Amino acid sequence: MKTKAVRLYGKNDLRLEEFELPEIKDDEILIEVVTDSVCMSTYKECKLGAEHERVNDDIDINPIIVGHETAGVIRQVGSKWEKEYAVGKSISIQPAAFIDNSMATFGYSFANCGGVATYIIIPNKAIERGCIIPFDSSRGFYAASLSEPYSCIIGGAHAMYHTEKYKYEHKMGILDGGKCALLASCGPMGLGTIDYMLNGPKKPSTLVVTDINQDRIDRAKSIFSEEYARERGVEIAYVNTMTEEDAEKKLIDLTGQGGFDDVVVLAPVRQVIEMADRILGQDGCLSFFSGPIDKKLQANVNFYNVHYKSAHIMGTTGGNVDDMKECLQLSDEGKLNPAVMLTHIGGMDSVIDTTLNLPKIPGGKKIIYTGIDLELTAIDDFEAKSKDENNKHADLFKDLYEVVKENNFLWNAKAEQCLLKYFGKCQ
Repeated sequence: MKTKAVRLYGKNDLRLEEFELPEIKDDEILIEVVTDSVCMSTYKECKLGAEHERVNDDIDINPIIVGHETAGVIRQVGSKWEKEYAVGKSISIQPAAFIDNSMATFGYSFANCGGVATYIIIPNKAIERGCIIPFDSSRGFYAASLSEPYSCIIGGAHAMYHTEKYKYEHKMGILDGGKCALLASCGPMGLGTIDYMLNGPKKPSTLVVTDINQDRIDRAKSIFSEEYARERGVEIAYVNTMTEEDAEKKLIDLTGQGGFDDVVVLAPVRQVIEMADRILGQDGCLSFFSGPIDKKLQANVNFYNVHYKSAHIMGTTGGNVDDMKECLQLSDEGKLNPAVMLTHIGGMDSVIDTTLNLPKIPGGKKIIYTGIDLELTAIDDFEAKSKDENNKHADLFKDLYEVVKENNFLWNAKAEQCLLKYFGKCQ
């Protein structure tokens, strides 16, 4: 079977190609990909090429398929898995397979297995680790794709910890009912983190959200208002640290002077890390969430506070299968809304330019529908494109605009079905 995929050959060398997949083995599964979300981690992967920890050394001759925030439909099942997995079932994929205890990962290390493709083959060991996760497709394939970045958020929250003096045991997770700050957090991953802090199993009593871009802050406020947070038992405050005369004092004041129990850093910036360290309270936990490109990134840490205030710093990279299942369950229950992260849609022909220029493209997550060709388009531009007589998809954008308008201008399952139907790709 032929597949069309975007493959990585070296630094900044992405190519959209069509090639023949081998016949699946008895212990493999063939997937038709429907959606893949473009991740900043893929941008970093492309910048580093074979120097990336998860990327093979020989990609110049054995390229790999990129993309790891993926959802699709099972189209063929090897005999080993016929009792567990059914053809036609909608699935999401957890990329953190770590096969044979290596760093090998979906979207970074495999010739026939990555998210930006029309068809892929899932290897046996990834299936054995439970990396294929069924979901209710009525919630939307985009939501299942975004369960991967949400699993990173959930994993990061679970990995945070606190201690009780002289008991020498870690109590995992954020402090329920504590004070939490999310720094540089009005981008897509920040919005997802806000969503989880307000709707997850543990909630802070006070949640402070910072950013330096007022437009991003205003969008976050429009989705997660003070009233919305208060209905969930949380007092939320937004702070533009660029416009505050003394941003650090402002943040501390919002805790009642005691400092924060939990601080999540969502930008790999030294100044943000150091601010996070300074606003920690007693037994405060700092989670460095955003992965840097700079392998020598350093920041100053107050070790007096490490000793006397039991301040601690931790970090995570990715989530696991249980984290993704939690996201899918909370989404099915209507508690989490992955669409808050999403601002653009596109087709396979838009992947390379989008990936290589991702930091320059404003907005949140970009969902790619791999079975179609469509320019990357912001949801905010649907109305204008619907009125552009030179746009061949003007009728589509007119319909999409009406659908998202009914949903606070957020992407949704109805909009997705409208898009897939237009291109004859209904699942």
